[in-house]
Amino acid sequence: MIFITEKVTIRGTDLVVNPIGLGTNTVGGQRLYPQIKDETGREILHTAIEQGVDFWDTAFGYGPKKSEQIIGEVLEETGKRENIVLATKAAQRFYNGKTLIDNSPSFLKQSVEDALKRLHTDYIDLFYIHFPDVDTPKYEAVGALKELKDEGKIRAIGVSNFSLEQLIEANKDGYINVYQGLYNLVERNNETKIFPYTIENNISFIPFYPFASGLLAGKYTKNLTFPKGDYRAKMNQFQPGTFEKHLETIEKIQEIAARKRVEVTHLILAWYLKQEAIDAVIPGAKKSEQIISNVQALRVDLREEEFNMIDKLFCQKTK
Repeated sequence: MIFITEKVTIRGTDLVVNPIGLGTNTVGGQRLYPQIKDETGREILHTAIEQGVDFWDTAFGYGPKKSEQIIGEVLEETGKRENIVLATKAAQRFYNGKTLIDNSPSFLKQSVEDALKRLHTDYIDLFYIHFPDVDTPKYEAVGALKELKDEGKIRAIGVSNFSLEQLIEANKDGYINVYQGLYNLVERNNETKIFPYTIENNISFIPFYPFASGLLAGKYTKNLTFPKGDYRAKMNQFQPGTFEKHLETIEKIQEIAARKRVEVTHLILAWYLKQEAIDAVIPGAKKSEQIISNVQALRVDLREEEFNMIDKLFCQKTK
């Protein structure tokens, strides 16, 4: 049997976390989730604290700024800053009504300073370059973060949404600790594109969209429709033909989950944490009950044959 331990060290760092973390783009994220109010976001954070979910992932772009602000307020109110491993990101700046991507050393240093203020803290545990820009040499951008790490303002360095070539350039001096990228059972390209490099270079891979925007949670039916303007409507996995095939596969995953008397989401998270490249996952939550449910993945005894069965089921749909 494969059991998930309750605390892990993110490789290449001294960050010790619950491997079931929390993505916070719903906290203050009314731009994407207009129905989620700030009070709900605060409740989500309080529940995470109560459940021992101590690895929180936020970003300047969530809100923008508002997710960081609410997190900072909650941590200050509760006095729990030392109990939370806090990750945030930056790369976007606004100019003449446009959103630009900027990795220049001066911009990243200022972004860290601004994030520290919003988060009501004097250090950030993990700081990512959220998106790569076109012009900045990536090793120079990371070098700026290394200076901040040496100053104690950040504890670990990450990049997100970089191509393999950009990641290699960024890691020229070996400073990168964490890579965050798209990965789930229906979007597995990074297994061959990024995993080998991160494993070889002792870089932890943190996947986003672990439930494929809800598809892998096992709650959708073939009659699914999205509200007008919902970003999910344009995603590949929800297109006619592809969506129905994924539902057929998920039905088989539901059978495995039922035999084990666990939720599909528990099984999916446990499967990710079996991957050599992955130390922790950061599923989002729109309500507190989802956090309470997600931590149950720590109790899943995932057998080797079950891991392989899930792997093969989704390989048939993604290759």
